[in-house]
Order: sequence, then structure tokens, then C-alpha cells
Amino acid sequence: MAKRKREPLSAERIETAAIELIEAKGLEAFSARKLAARLGCEAMSIYHYFPSKAHLMDALFDRVLSGIAAPDPGLPWRERLRQSLLEYRAMAHRYPRFFQFIALHRHNTRAGLALLESILTLVREGGFDTEKTARYFRAMSYYVVGAALDETSGYAKGPSAVVPVTDEEAARDFPEVVAVNPYFEPTEHQTTFDLGLDILLDSLEREANAVGKNTTARRWRAPRLASI
Repeated sequence: MAKRKREPLSAERIETAAIELIEAKGLEAFSARKLAARLGCEAMSIYHYFPSKAHLMDALFDRVLSGIAAPDPGLPWRERLRQSLLEYRAMAHRYPRFFQFIALHRHNTRAGLALLESILTLVREGGFDTEKTARYFRAMSYYVVGAALDETSGYAKGPSAVVPVTDEEAARDFPEVVAVNPYFEPTEHQTTFDLGLDILLDSLEREANAVGKNTTARRWRAPRLASI
């Protein structure tokens, strides 16, 4: 029987296999040796394309960030900003295990800086000065990155007490905690995320209207949310 020809190694094939391995096994279990086994090659063959594991991780970082879709330029300012943030969150859900690396990696690569530049430019279109642009961008980053981490690898998947409070005890002694539990389920994440995002965008829009430099923002009137 003829031997099947092995697919030639390439940087793209290595990156694809690396992402698949990380999502299957987690960041802690990822190594050049395991990646080489998945590819059917020697670990040294990988280093021909990437001088170190750190170089490979940077390449994966750029690859994933480059895949985030840009907002539709025909949308109003607020909606373009909203779409950008939703696309970032969607990326985190596509790569939940690798996102743990992305969330803590400085965005000082070409793709990382390009993403920051695009969102900062979009915020700036609200008519804000440099300080306001920086602070609003940072506040949105806190919210979106924190929410994405919590949804993909956070509280529900974290450590638990050795002897947790029983359901009966909780119902008796902590009724408010029990009452809100259904709204913490994964099926409720989108609704809760949208609520928080609208609160942030409402604040930006009010400020943009006050500045009076963005006519698109002035034309858009979001529904008023009750304070929580």
C-alpha cells in the first residue's frame, strides 16, 4: 500500500494546530512537544518557523486579533462602537482558553496596536479630547474584558468550597442569593452584557451630545434605562 504523503509543515499549519491544541487541552498543557506530536513532526521543526514558544504565542495573538471583524462603516457612531465591542467579546467566546492569554498580553504587537488604534479612533469620533478618549476606552475595556473572562473561564468554573452550603440552608438563610441565581446562568449572559454595555454607551453618548461635535451621535436617541 502506498504511503500517504505527509502535509508539508508551514507557519500557518503550525498556528492552526496550536490554537486547536490550546482550546482542546488548555494553556497549561500546551507545549512544543505536544504540538509536534499533533503535527507529526519533531519539536525542532517548529522552531524553524518560530524561534521560541513565546514567538509562537505572539503569532497566535496577532492571528486571533486580526480575525476580529471591523464594524460596518455605514452604521451610526454609537452602533459602530457597540459592534466593535461585541465582536471582541465574540472572539473571546470563540477562543475561550486562548483568551486567558490575550486578556493579559500587552497589545504591543502590530495587530494589537492596530486594534487599539481602531477603537480609540472610533471613541475619538464622539468629539472627546485625549483624556476623555483614554478614560472611556479604559472603562469599556474593564467591562468587556472582565465580562468575557467571567463568561468564558470565570466564576462558574472556579474553585468551590470543600463543603458548600446546602441548597436547603441557602434557601433558608440567603434567600436573595437564591432568588437571583437563575439570572446568572449562561443563557442570561447576553441580556446582562447588553444591559451593562448600554449603560456605558449611554454615558458616552450623553457626553458626546454635550460636547456637540458628533452629529451622528446627536441624531441617535437611546431608550432611557432605569438606574440600578
